[in-house]
Amino acid sequence: MTKAGFVSLIGRPNAGKSTLMNSLLGEKIAMVSQKANATRKRSNAIVMHGDSQIIFVDTPGLHEKEKVLNQFMLDEALKAMGDCDLIVYLAPVTDSTEHYEKFLKLNEKKVKHIIVLSKIDQVSQEKLFKKIAQYNKFSDEFEALIPTAISRQVGHDDLLDTISKNLPDSPYLYDPDDLTSELVRDIYAGFIREGIFENISDEIPYESDVLIDKIEEDGKVDHIYASIIVEKESQKGIIIGKGGEAIKRIGIYSRKKIEILSGKKVFLDLQVIVKKGWSKDKEYLKEIGYTS
Repeated sequence: MTKAGFVSLIGRPNAGKSTLMNSLLGEKIAMVSQKANATRKRSNAIVMHGDSQIIFVDTPGLHEKEKVLNQFMLDEALKAMGDCDLIVYLAPVTDSTEHYEKFLKLNEKKVKHIIVLSKIDQVSQEKLFKKIAQYNKFSDEFEALIPTAISRQVGHDDLLDTISKNLPDSPYLYDPDDLTSELVRDIYAGFIREGIFENISDEIPYESDVLIDKIEEDGKVDHIYASIIVEKESQKGIIIGKGGEAIKRIGIYSRKKIEILSGKKVFLDLQVIVKKGWSKDKEYLKEIGYTS
């Protein structure tokens, strides 16, 4: 009998959820940034493990509601928690258990969960054992606690084995050869947003977004036309940079990521448009895909 199910990756902002998902998949499909709250929408990766099909759902970090956009992000995470078969809660070993205790209160449906204690390669064995002991006080709450070092793929097999044991018996929900059910344009937009986050400082990345306007496939080259949305004219100038230097950096960074995934040469055309107050405009957010 095969197994299949949805597994939500949950944790505080910048806990490493997207990095873990990409690592388990063996391909980069989700944007990754050192800056917190880079992930805004749910995305998924389909991982085959033995007779199990695991659909990982990457989510925005659990955080306090602020702007309309932040509220959408929190709602996305909460819905993913309620809709899944299993939760993987990502807890960096350097964190206190305070974030986990907040998660327990938010998990109103009491969906089964596994704790992934990440970044264990960054602390001594003594500190690791102390942290495990702290989480063991909550042992009645979780199915398993698995120490991992994502960059070294330590704990990956244990995690996949444990997830498989906790999935329901089911036929596969997707073609086993699929990597994701995401639209290509959403993945590409994520890579361009990553380019902004990695090449532009301060708050501007948080007040910008990316829309893929058009993708044209022409033999061995894909032509991708995208718009970067910002809230102020001054931000447009910073995104473009002196002599177009900044947007060129963003384009080179993003294009390389897209080419690795697509296996094709890419021509990337980036335009910058100003939409004042877009992140606070409920109607406009719906128009560009922020609908729960």
